[in-house]
Amino acid sequence: MRALISVSDKAGVAELARGLVDLGAEIVASGGTAAHLEEQGIEVTRIETLTGFSELLGHRVVTLHPAVHGGILARRDVATDVADLEAHGIAPFDLVCVGLYPFDENESVEMIDIGGPSMLRGAAKNFEHVAAVSNAEQYGGVLEELRRDGSISLETRRMLAAEAFAATAAYESAIAAWFQRGEQLPNRLTLSLTKAADLAYGENPHQQAAFYGDVRSIGEQLQGKPLSYNNLHDLAASRALLAELSGPACVIVKHANPCGAAVATSLDAAFEGALASDPVSAYGGVVALDHPVTPALARKLAQQFVEVLSAPEYEPEALAGLAAKPNLRVIVAPKRLRRGRLDVRSAFGGILAQEADMSIDARTEMQVVCGVPSEAEWADLLFAWTVCKHVTSNAIVLARAERTIGIGAGQMSRVDAVRIAVEKAREHGHDLAGAVLASDAFFPFADGPRLALEAGVRSIVQPGGSKRDPEVIEAVRAAGAAMVFTGRRHFRH
Repeated sequence: MRALISVSDKAGVAELARGLVDLGAEIVASGGTAAHLEEQGIEVTRIETLTGFSELLGHRVVTLHPAVHGGILARRDVATDVADLEAHGIAPFDLVCVGLYPFDENESVEMIDIGGPSMLRGAAKNFEHVAAVSNAEQYGGVLEELRRDGSISLETRRMLAAEAFAATAAYESAIAAWFQRGEQLPNRLTLSLTKAADLAYGENPHQQAAFYGDVRSIGEQLQGKPLSYNNLHDLAASRALLAELSGPACVIVKHANPCGAAVATSLDAAFEGALASDPVSAYGGVVALDHPVTPALARKLAQQFVEVLSAPEYEPEALAGLAAKPNLRVIVAPKRLRRGRLDVRSAFGGILAQEADMSIDARTEMQVVCGVPSEAEWADLLFAWTVCKHVTSNAIVLARAERTIGIGAGQMSRVDAVRIAVEKAREHGHDLAGAVLASDAFFPFADGPRLALEAGVRSIVQPGGSKRDPEVIEAVRAAGAAMVFTGRRHFRH
């Protein structure tokens, strides 16, 4: 057996090489890898022995040579390939192990690997004769199969080839994205994500599911059952809203919609406010908090049925209290929310892509079109407007004292969304007198605002832009209330 090894990350490679040598393999390695293996007492044939050249152009050319690629690509069952090897004194390789330059860790032109992907792609193309090893996680399995069977099976070589091509595709994707930086919607969009976890099932038990991405973005799970597809979807929704609130703040999400959100002077008060918004819908929801959880708050949380709890920190006594709920998934939230520059979803076998709606509308950009909101009303309007952005359209949010008191989500009719928000507020005993309303898009008619005004709403925030804006403004003015236009809508489908 003859193995070619060239890796950037040297972790585990000495063990692989030593195992191969013990099985009688000759090891050929490039400069840095060769030096590392020699330091570990492993006999190595240096790549320049094959090529007759030391590295050129500041390490840009090392392995790009027929003596290397001929040995990788030669088909052992094609007579002309074998004759070419013999004519040029080239020995074939049986295993090629390549770890690419860490471009993601240091994005620069000089970290774009040329020889590495070429060797991996060549070995993968010639999988019928060569094993293409592309990451350290494969080392143990390859050695185990060689020790057990004396060779690497065609099935394993095919699997290794698939992973090698996936690795080079991901590498090229990262480089392409770097060159495309500044282009919001490039002509060719290449997504490359690594499976981080298999999930029990998808939205429903008959659907398979997995999470692809950086598992660190989810956070550390301290206890509870494994996270499900729906858990992760709701957790992402809760953190996206929480990131736009100035805390202490709490967001409770159910079916990807906030059913309660609040900002208060303490985290306990914020949780109580969010829960009181709609305690029925909060049952079995995801609770996201932006401050450390105290033992007192943990006791309150333990009294509720919560699927997932996310916070930046937990006091030791708080964790001890939450342990009484062994199925509760307790997550330590990362310090910074990780969001891509694009929102994508599947459609027609392809992808719909749009710029992520990460804008936060400022009060100075808004226009008061009637009435004069008080400072307290302004605080509630801005809070309700922020929450509304994260509610499925058509979306209506009622708020008082920077707490949601009624949410109408996902309705085909905007007036129905208002009706639901008002009914929910009344159902849970909230006082609507002096409340504010946020609408994610303009009111096409005055019926929605009138319904809210009759219930006690005194200030409304909405994008404006309807041809019937004058009618809507007049209805609000006639009720002695105030209304603000943002000039920007926030649909979420």
